[in-house]
Parts: sequence; structure tokens; C-alpha cells
Amino acid sequence: MLSGALTPHLINLHLVRVRPLSNQTPNAFKDLHETAARVRRSARVLAYQSAAAKNDALAHVAASLRASAPSILEANQKDLVRGREKGLDAAFLDRLELTTERIEGMAAAIEEVIALSDPVGRVDSTWVRPNGLRVGKRRIPLGVIGIIYESRPNVTSDAAALCLKSGNGVILKGGSDAFESNRAIYAAIRAGLEASDLPAEAAAAVGFVDTTDRAAVGELLKLEKFIDVIIPRGGHKLIRYVTENSLIPVIKHDHGICHGVVDGSARAEVVDAVILNSKVARPGVCNAMETLLVLENARQTHLPRLLGLLADAGVRLHLCEKSLAAAKAAGLGADSYVAATEDDYHAEYLSLELAVAVVPDLSAAIAHIRTYGSNHTEILLTEDYSQSERFQLEVDSSVVMINASSRFSDGGQLGLGAEIGISTSKMHAYGPMGIDELTTTKFVVLGAGQIRD
Repeated sequence: MLSGALTPHLINLHLVRVRPLSNQTPNAFKDLHETAARVRRSARVLAYQSAAAKNDALAHVAASLRASAPSILEANQKDLVRGREKGLDAAFLDRLELTTERIEGMAAAIEEVIALSDPVGRVDSTWVRPNGLRVGKRRIPLGVIGIIYESRPNVTSDAAALCLKSGNGVILKGGSDAFESNRAIYAAIRAGLEASDLPAEAAAAVGFVDTTDRAAVGELLKLEKFIDVIIPRGGHKLIRYVTENSLIPVIKHDHGICHGVVDGSARAEVVDAVILNSKVARPGVCNAMETLLVLENARQTHLPRLLGLLADAGVRLHLCEKSLAAAKAAGLGADSYVAATEDDYHAEYLSLELAVAVVPDLSAAIAHIRTYGSNHTEILLTEDYSQSERFQLEVDSSVVMINASSRFSDGGQLGLGAEIGISTSKMHAYGPMGIDELTTTKFVVLGAGQIRD
């Protein structure tokens, strides 16, 4: 994926250093403001770099991540130790943990971005007006993106890669629980960029907020002069804080209350495989299933078996009245289930827990999703074509799947390469956000001296 001769080229990337909250002064965030201004200036240069130059930089970043794996893992251990001391739960620690395999996956995700077509400069549509004006819509970067994220260190490399490829500047603000990991990953990114042919003026478009001071987030949200869009990734409290306090447009990547719906026509082997994968494969991620809805026509044929399989997999079940009766009739251990409450259907467990409800029909399932869902991902298991078509049409979530695991709701799995996240906002993008979703369009009009009457 490397193209042309690679000449080492030193650049000056920057870390944002903010004083501790106790020492705040009117100029406490001077470095943050200066960084935002530099990223804005650099983004203008990055915007017209060639695909070859950006790919060269990304190839070096991927290589640097692999070479830096020992130092990244060492830093990650510091975060994990601190997290265990704080009593963070297993699901949180799973999202935080890095392994050699996960770092390799981060590097491979960057290489997938390299392989993607560069959207910048692409003309999406053209037309000719009656007066001879030729009108076109050309793709351009969004500008500068502020990304605020919590416990997933891989977001640092994914976000940097996608923003670089799409010609955007980026300011990265990771969560304090992953601070050491994010800092080490950023150091690897910086080393890769320093070894690439990307001009220094363009490479400075990557910035990192090098502080655990939460006040820095609030300050970042005020920098509308330098930042074009804020993308928050994390829990509901973070999303709410950002949307209520930002002076900058926000693309929300909210929590994932994903539903699996089982219709009576579905094949048992498909139901079992998809439901187990959606819940058990990696329960601590936003595309894991959190609520199982079983249509009345599947209650006898599918529900008892599913409850047994889920309980055997270690899932603690929160059951409605009918599913509770089915669990007792099936002889499930009393420690594997509890009666569901209203709060359970609002819950993003991010662990081996699952809310279950029996609903009369597909209409009731869709109504349930509209009431409790978060516009993330919903799946329907059915062999009925009309049910499938109706589900696709009437369910308004960003990703709708038929007979496939919710775990495929991911940019890489859907062919986008690495993703910034999964947008639950309909403006400006909806669903997994890859490089195309990090661009917008401008009008280009070609004339031959036309004037308006």
C-alpha cells in the first residue's frame, strides 16, 4: 500500500497541555485555543493533499502502531490497573483493554481506510441549466472535527485515520480512564506521520488534548471559531452534556439499545445462532443486543429453547410475565432470571444481561422499539417476506437487519473501513460513519459569461 519513495520528513505535532482545575486562570486554556487555531490552519492544507500523500501517511501510521505495540500495551496496563482499583465493571474493562490482537486490528483497520477510494474532490452529480450553466456537486472535507470519546482506545487511531483520509483536521479528546493508552497511541500516530511524506503544514491537522481535566471538554465545546462539528462517542451522560453545552453542531453517537425480534416463521438454527451472537459474542459494545422481543406466534416454538441457550451462555435474563412463565416451565435455574421492570427496557446493559418480552405481533414489536429504542440497530428473524419488508419500512433506526447479527452494525463489517462511530442523529449522517460521511458537498458552477436577467 506504500506508493513512491518514502523520505522521512520531520513534523511538529502538538499535545494540548491544560493546567489542573484547581489552578484555573482566565488563560488556563490558552494552549487549547492555540492548538485549535493550528488545526484549523493545517486542515486547510490537508484538504487539498492527494490521495497518494494521505495514503503514504496512513501506511506509516499503521506500521508505527505495530512497532509501538509494547509501549501501547504497557500504557494500557496502567489504565487497567487504575480501572480495577476504581471498581470499573467487567464490561467497561473489556472496552478499555488492548491486546496484541486488538492493536493489530487497529493497524489493519487503517490499512482498510487506505484501500478505500478518496471521496475528496469527487463529483457526485452534474446537470446543465437551460441557460447553459453547468452545475456540479463536489465533495469536500467538513473542516475540523472535535471527537470526544470515553473508554475505547482504538477510537484514537480510527478517528485519526478517517479524518486524515477525508481531509479533515481533528482534535482528539479521550476519556480519563483510557488516558495513558490514548497518549501512547497518539505518540505512535505522531511517529508514523513524522516518517511520512505528508507536508508538515498538513500533518499538524491532528491534535490531542493531553489532560484528564474534565473542564477541557466544556472549553472545547466553545471553540466554534475553529471547530466545525463535534462528534461525541460514549455513554448517555456524555452525549447529553455535549448536546446541552456545545456551541458547535453535534452529531450524536448515542447509546445502543438494540432489539432482536423473533417471528414464528424463522428457522430455529438461524434464530439460535443470530440471537446468541448478538448478545454473547461481545456484550460490552454498543451493537450488542439488549432486548429480545418474541412475537406471540414464536412463543411456543422458539422462546423456551432460546431462554435455555441464553441462560447456559451465562446471560442473566430480565423477563416479562409470559417469558417468566416459560422460564419456570422449562426448568431454568432461579438464579438465571428475574422479573423485568420498566427500567429494563430502557437499559443499555453492556454486559451479559438481557431484557425479554413477548409481544402480540410485529406491530407491537415496532411500537416497543419506537418507545424504548435509541435509533441504533434492530434485527428481525423471519422467513416471511411481507414481515421483512414491513420491518425495513417502518423501523426508523439507523441500521435495520434481517436474519443477521446486530454485531454487523459496524463500519468495517459494512464495508466502510474503520468508522468514527454509529450516528443516531439524522443530521448530517445516520448509522455507521465512514470517510464519505466525513465530507459534505459544495456547488461548482461553470459558465461562459452568463448573467442573470
